[in-house]
Parts: sequence; structure tokens; C-alpha cells
Amino acid sequence: MTSASATPTLLHQRLQSIDALRGLVIVFMLLDHVRETFFLHRQVGDPMAIDATDPTLFFSRTLAHLCAPVFVLLTGLSAWLYGEKYQGRSDVSAFLFKRGLFLVVLEFTLVNFAWTFQLPPSVVYMQVIWAIGVSMIALSVLVWLPRTALLVLGALIIAGHNLLDGVHFGLDSAMHVPWAILHDRGWLQVSEGLRLRTSYPVLPWIGVIALGYALGPWFARGSQPAQRQHRLLLAGLLALCGFVALRLYNGYGEAPWSGYPSITQTLMSFFNITKYPPSLLFLALTLGCGLLLLRGFERAGAARWISVLAVFGAAPMFFYLLHLYVLKLLYLACVALFGLNQGAYFGFEGIGAVWLAAVALAAALYLPVRWFAQLKGRRRDIAWLKYF
Repeated sequence: MTSASATPTLLHQRLQSIDALRGLVIVFMLLDHVRETFFLHRQVGDPMAIDATDPTLFFSRTLAHLCAPVFVLLTGLSAWLYGEKYQGRSDVSAFLFKRGLFLVVLEFTLVNFAWTFQLPPSVVYMQVIWAIGVSMIALSVLVWLPRTALLVLGALIIAGHNLLDGVHFGLDSAMHVPWAILHDRGWLQVSEGLRLRTSYPVLPWIGVIALGYALGPWFARGSQPAQRQHRLLLAGLLALCGFVALRLYNGYGEAPWSGYPSITQTLMSFFNITKYPPSLLFLALTLGCGLLLLRGFERAGAARWISVLAVFGAAPMFFYLLHLYVLKLLYLACVALFGLNQGAYFGFEGIGAVWLAAVALAAALYLPVRWFAQLKGRRRDIAWLKYF
């Protein structure tokens, strides 16, 4: 009787910790998108220019680095859990292909319009939703591999793709388009009036989603929480130790760092990592932190703040679309009311206002996101809801 009553609780904590971590990185994403909307007059590069970037801006941008790697890893993990819940790999493969295709179409339509408000568009940015969609399509094939092979393949892609950094193909090469999509960020000219920007080259993200799927058995029904948390701790620490060791070596997996007269700037240089495409050290740092956070959220159990974060993580695509359109409309309203106060942009004076706006928006969006998450849970007969 005790075992029967404990099982739902353990299952709830296992799944809520995943939603809570997804919710946390969604809030970090909101912060970064507020920055991209209202602090665009202080643009940052990739990696960032240490001499020209204020530490508070550097910290805000670096914090947002957690978003994409953790989200893609959890997408792979959630795919494994989907297969456990339904009929195994055949259902997983079909679902991944359909949902991946849905995300690619969504990126080219509703998501891109939210960024540009152009119809028809002159530029289409192939960003994180595109990368997740293509990664899911790739995983729909890779799920048929044995788990060990999938784990090795994911690790090899993550660890080895920086060996390809020097490979480039000219515009006249047949490899220019596929390579720009896979690894070499750039522009693709579709027609005289339309260009595509491969903002998120997908090869490293395929490695991350494969790794997430391979971690799935740690979260299987009947798995021991203590054992899972021990594995998450070891994997997270191993990734972070690998980051520190390779960063001190300063010879592979990232642009070199250097010392500065200021300790703050030296630390900024040490943690100044490349996202487009994500370097080995970018993924080692962010995934290591993500695994440790996932362990911490599961150990936190039924804490109130965990359940609040889990609300955002339970309806991620709904939140994503909602916050993009809210931000765009807010920006247009501010321009109409106050004009352009930062050269060609309307913007906040300091990064503190960016944080305050992000907190206010998270609070404002909480109730509609909770409503949609509850609708998803209540109306399982509506098939399309699960795509959000």
C-alpha cells in the first residue's frame, strides 16, 4: 500500500523536474529576447567582444546560453519518455518526424513573422525552432540504432564537430547549401527578393538530441531516483571538469581566451564561448550545468517554485509564440508612444530595465500559459495540442 501510493509521487517528481528545468530556461530565453528587443542598440557578437561588453550585459547573454542546449537535450529525453508511454520506437519515430516537420514549417511562418513583421518576408532566419525541428527529424531515424551506438554517435558529434571548423564551400559548390545548414553559418540566396540565414547550423544539435534520447532509460518507470540523481551528478561534473580542462589547455573546441588586467574581464574571456554553431566547450559548460540543475530540481521535490517553473515548461511552444508576439507589439507600441530614443532603435538605458521587464512579462504570461497547459492535460482527445 505504501509502495502503491509512493509510485505516483515519484513519477510526478521525475516528470515535473523535467518541466521545471525546461521552464527555467524558457524564462532565461525571455530575458534574452527582451534584451534583443529593447537593448538592440547594444548588440553583442558571438563570441562577445570583451573590451566592448559591459559585465552585466555579458552575464545576461551568457546566462541565456543555457537555453538551446538544455531544451534540445530535454527534447531527446522527452522523446524517449514518449516511447515508454506509448508503443515504443515506431511511434516515437513517426511522432518525431511529424513534429519536427511541424516545427520547421512553424519557423518559416509564424516564428519568422513574429521577428520581422514582413509579409512576404525578404529574410527568413533559420533559428532555434528550425534546429530543433531538423534535429527531431534526424532523431526519427537515429532512434532505430542501439542505445550504445546512439550514445557514442551523439558524443562523437559533440566532441568532434569542431574539427570541421576549417571546412568551407564556395557559392559555386554543390556542398555550399547542405554545409551551411549543417555546420557553416551563412546566407543562402533563394531569389532576388528572399534570403535565408542559417543562424543555427544543425549538426551539433543532432548530437545533443541523440544524447538526450540515450539518457532516457535513467528516467524509466521503476528507476531508482537515488541512482538517477547520482548519474546526473557524475555526468554533470564530468562535463564541467572537461570544460575547465580543455579551456585551460586553450587549444581545442573554442576560440582562445586570454588574461586581462581586470579579474572580471579575464573571467569573461574564459567563459566567452561560441554558440553559432555551438562549440564543444559551449555544450560541455551548458549541458553540464543543465544536468546538475535537473538533479537539483528532482531533489527539490514538490517545492512551490518548482511547480511554478513547471507551468512554463509544460507548454513551451505556446509560450514561445506568445512571448514573441507580445514583445513585438510592445516594441511597436513604445516606438509609437516615445519614438526612437537610441539612434535607430527604441531601447532601455541600462540592463537593469531589461531584467525588470523580463520579470514583469514572465508574471504577466504565467496565467495564460497555465491555462493552456491545463487545457493540454485535460483535452488529450485534441491531437494537435500535444505539438505545443
